[in-house]
Amino acid sequence: MESISDPPFHEAYKILFDKTRNGNNFEEHKELLAVAEECDLPVIDLSRLEESDEVVREECKSQIARASQEWGFFQVVNHGISTEIFSSLRCEQEKVFKQPFEKKTKEDKFLNFSAGSYRWGTPSATCIKQLSWSEAFHIPLTDILGSTGSNSLSWTIEQFATTVSSLAQTLADILAEKMGHKSTFFKENCLPNTCYLRLNRYPPCPIGFGIHGLMPHTDSDFLTILYQDQVGGLQLVKDSKWIAVKPNPDALIINIGDLFQTIAIYTYVGMEQRGVQEC
Repeated sequence: MESISDPPFHEAYKILFDKTRNGNNFEEHKELLAVAEECDLPVIDLSRLEESDEVVREECKSQIARASQEWGFFQVVNHGISTEIFSSLRCEQEKVFKQPFEKKTKEDKFLNFSAGSYRWGTPSATCIKQLSWSEAFHIPLTDILGSTGSNSLSWTIEQFATTVSSLAQTLADILAEKMGHKSTFFKENCLPNTCYLRLNRYPPCPIGFGIHGLMPHTDSDFLTILYQDQVGGLQLVKDSKWIAVKPNPDALIINIGDLFQTIAIYTYVGMEQRGVQEC
């Protein structure tokens, strides 16, 4: 039974559930969610960028570019974001998602987020395999940076967004440099009003249809920085098969987006990904 904080998935998508129960594609859809193996993404130690030895710094930059070319995904450790910030963000995220659903849908009134920041499900879904069993706050960076920090949620989000924005700029500059662009290319072309912080939650799914937490997609942006919890569920396509990404509590996951792939003329690759929901 859904709690008052969960979106009304059953009610909103009842027709899709009934269609799946009565149809013949249930086992076929479950088969699509099968995973061949679990893997570790390439791990890059960013502390090497601070070394006095230029050879060490350049090798670290080359590792970043190589992982972007071969995988489109990689992990970074020693990234400069403290465990205290992560702990605070997890705590605040849990509290905001536990708010009643009706309150979350009025995020501009109760949470000081822009109207339309709160999203759930997949409004355009016409079948189960197009449905994402998830909810999220998609918050513009311009709503965060320079905010008054009037409560613990806004203060924590601002601290996290500030540090992650700096990391994103560092990585983007390195990738631009390796493409032959000047190092300030993304600072000049990727502005705060085009950047977002996304808080995701995947409510328990009691329906055994093998529903996606997040349906297969590629990210449309330049660069995504993801902090994955220890539950797991992130999967991506590598060598034409789905693989599960093993969680690493010390790492952030970096994902090359469609825009980066486009301007890099396929120097860097963007991988299809999905979130698999535990039922």
